[in-house]
Amino acid sequence: MATIEQDDLPSDALIEHEDPAARTRAAIAGAAAAATAALAACGGGGGGSDGGSAEPPFVPVVDFSLDGYTYLAANNDAEAARFLQQAQFSSTPQEIAALRSEGYALWLARQFQQPRGQSGWDWLQARGYGAIDSNNYFFNQYPADFMLWSQLLSGGEAMRKRVALALSEIFVSSLTTAEFTWRSHAYASWWDMLMRNAFGNFRQLLEDVTLHPAMGYFLNTKGNQKENPSTGRVPDENYAREVMQLFTIGLLELNLDGTPKMSGGRPIESYTQDDVTHLARVFTGWDFDTSDGVRHTPVGQNYTIESSAFARKPMSLRESRHSTLEARFLGATVPAGTPGRAALRIALDTLFNHPNTGPFFARQMIQRLVTSDPSPAYVARVASKFNNNGKGQRGDLQAVMVAILLDPEARGGLSLSSSTHGKLREPMVRFIQWARSFDVTSAAGSWKVFDLADAGTQLGQSPLRSPSVFNFFRPGYVPPNTALAARNATAPEFQLVNESSVGGYLNFMQGVIERGINCPNPGVPYAAWNNYAYDVKANYARELALVTNAAALVDHLNLMLAAGQISPATRTLMVNALNATTVTAASSADARNRRVWAAVLMVMACPEYLIQK
Repeated sequence: MATIEQDDLPSDALIEHEDPAARTRAAIAGAAAAATAALAACGGGGGGSDGGSAEPPFVPVVDFSLDGYTYLAANNDAEAARFLQQAQFSSTPQEIAALRSEGYALWLARQFQQPRGQSGWDWLQARGYGAIDSNNYFFNQYPADFMLWSQLLSGGEAMRKRVALALSEIFVSSLTTAEFTWRSHAYASWWDMLMRNAFGNFRQLLEDVTLHPAMGYFLNTKGNQKENPSTGRVPDENYAREVMQLFTIGLLELNLDGTPKMSGGRPIESYTQDDVTHLARVFTGWDFDTSDGVRHTPVGQNYTIESSAFARKPMSLRESRHSTLEARFLGATVPAGTPGRAALRIALDTLFNHPNTGPFFARQMIQRLVTSDPSPAYVARVASKFNNNGKGQRGDLQAVMVAILLDPEARGGLSLSSSTHGKLREPMVRFIQWARSFDVTSAAGSWKVFDLADAGTQLGQSPLRSPSVFNFFRPGYVPPNTALAARNATAPEFQLVNESSVGGYLNFMQGVIERGINCPNPGVPYAAWNNYAYDVKANYARELALVTNAAALVDHLNLMLAAGQISPATRTLMVNALNATTVTAASSADARNRRVWAAVLMVMACPEYLIQK
């Protein structure tokens, strides 16, 4: 495959006469060069303010040769909106125009090189949640909810945040069960780690996930000790099992296209209980890094707590607690007596290089961003990029994202007309899309949006609030007694759908669209249950400018929210419903607002919006 070299690029004087692909290549190279120069000026990498890995940032030059990619630019606004709703959360008129002016590849390159904004950790600190006072922030979870919604509902880096959210549903660690000091800070650091790795390399992501204190607590690596024959203690197997089953290789041996390998007409299991038992030895000896020795006495209390520093540092190894037994798993061997860090490296390298990892990860990322039941050919094309980004590098997540989003099944017109392509939009993604589409702000800057996981009254989903390590839904879920079941088609998000969740979503969004989020005392950081105000609110200025023309209003919302995928029949129903009440320029502000609110709710409630193609 041809790759881009600096000498191959046309001069500035010739760029405007070159084809779009050549113009894209030139601009990408310029963006990459600027990023490299900026990195050098800063003295290289480092973990950043989130205190993560000391490895330098992974900034590969993605193979943008564009060989094999047919779809390089949107032919119309609907195609641009469709791309944006897969790649990020929203597709406002401004975002559509920017994408159409650049083309897909250049737009992607700019996302990969976009400067990082405020981290979740720094947001908590800026809001005062690092204080050790009577509010006991160090024992509470709600500051992390506020931080996450602030990150997701506003600000830049929308594609990085979309990918980080998808990663959080594969590498699951849940705030809901966190019962340790500085839990909100630990999950801010967890979010920052996912953000840092979203466009990095899978191998570094896997290591950062494994050693993160949030994961250490969630899946019992923290404090896990070597065997003790005299007491009968054996290493905890929780992380060893889940890192294989859920994070890397899955339960069954896979072909490159994600289909199971067969032997004698039966699928082949990818690991055994012996693999789990031996791999568990590798994950012993790790614990929170509280080596700074700092202790604080909370106001009015007679106990002390550690500093928050451990919550954003990789767990530290206590060699005396690490198993020195030989460990054999997945064809690899960790010799007896191997030091803990070396043993970890062998284990993670083995998982990273396993032939299952590419297709297993590729299929789930396609499910999160594009379609619930991708074809084997689609999975194979993306897995191939995971295995080799075109430059001999494995695990390049930038190359994986390009392959997912520029694939014919993501961009082509045939998938739009297919009854088997697409995905149910996740409730929390719908909410984030609403916020970003209508410029939602928090007047007080506090973003007091709590856990929204109640299905009967809210979304049934909230970021980093999965009820278990198996996420909100299983990637292999097939809705029973449906047409999908008849062809064994996976549709993971439908595992959230029932009468309560459908009604809860509609009622919740009706209130939110009209009034915003009712926040307790938004002027203070703590969860004061008084002085409620609608602090988190939308701005419908664009929509109000169209309010007297129901058809124009529906067309605008159809493009911005549904990528133009609402059918003519449904559009007619919506326009007629709005026109049942006359609204003119002389109508009251309340009448104009109500038409906009009704139009937004109708779009966000209709099946052609809920199913994203």
